[in-house]
Amino acid sequence: MKIQSILHALEEVAPPVYQEGYDNAGLITGNAQAEVSGAVLCLDATEAVIDEAIALHCNLVIAHHPIVFKAIKRFTGKNYVERVIIKAIKHDIAIYAAHTNLDNVFHKGVNAKIAERLGLSETRILAPKQVWKKLRTQIPADHRVQVGEALSGISDIRIFWSAPSEETLGLEVTAPQAREYAVQQAIQSVLPQPVFLEIFALESPTADIGSGMIGRLPHPVQEEHFLRLVKEKMNTAVIRHTPFLGNPIQKVALCGGAGGFLLPQAIAQGADIFITGDYKYHEFFDADGRILIADIGHFESEQFTIELFYEILSEKFHNFALHYTKVNTNPVRYLI
Repeated sequence: MKIQSILHALEEVAPPVYQEGYDNAGLITGNAQAEVSGAVLCLDATEAVIDEAIALHCNLVIAHHPIVFKAIKRFTGKNYVERVIIKAIKHDIAIYAAHTNLDNVFHKGVNAKIAERLGLSETRILAPKQVWKKLRTQIPADHRVQVGEALSGISDIRIFWSAPSEETLGLEVTAPQAREYAVQQAIQSVLPQPVFLEIFALESPTADIGSGMIGRLPHPVQEEHFLRLVKEKMNTAVIRHTPFLGNPIQKVALCGGAGGFLLPQAIAQGADIFITGDYKYHEFFDADGRILIADIGHFESEQFTIELFYEILSEKFHNFALHYTKVNTNPVRYLI
């Protein structure tokens, strides 16, 4: 089995096009056409994790966080990022990251895993994204059949034809953003020469793609009791939080990683608490007595993504060697 088969299974759940613009999800090192010997699942692809993969004879590391976020002009081993890349390439180890694309999906996403651990029901995306596109062009009338056949293999799209003249046909395709590139390629591949494509973002957000999550507890829970439950379920050493408001907790908003940008949505949707990581001192003031903010830590909020990788892949590949990393890649320690 090739590495590409493993990556395809992950991308069926979290297509790379759903990642944020600053992100670098996808295959970072390695050849997707190489035979895969096994995979190590981790949050961060550190040097210790690469060493672990070598010892386990695995040639694939699947991480949540991309080891490379910005351009690297030299590989001299001067920092941990360069050392990881050098070691991975030297030992023919592919590194793949499913980051904000996995954050942004409702089904089997990072935030769904957190909601599951906290026992939330009636969950939905906190901030849905606009991810539908409309592609419009004109093609030679005598190529309608070829274009139609090329598009027929792409799922979840809608096709509309018009006839502005005898020689040309108007073509309009509505597609999820994840299918935008496939639609462009399908159209261009069967035409004698490239055509200009107008592409528009549609206004209707989808309920299945976006940032954060909101849901409900089965019954109201006193604030301190709920935070102790969160501490236990999310296996975190400490929780930083705003002052208690004296209100029971039932409606819970959350976002794995650094989700402070979603606080306005959590407040607007009537959440009693907003759970995330990486809150700065002055940002806690933004609660302004309207909501309880709980910072459980970046690593702590996302650590169960490793379980998520395992669930996605083991469901599809029953005899494939998957290894949870035994390396604690959290760079933060707490003195308690």
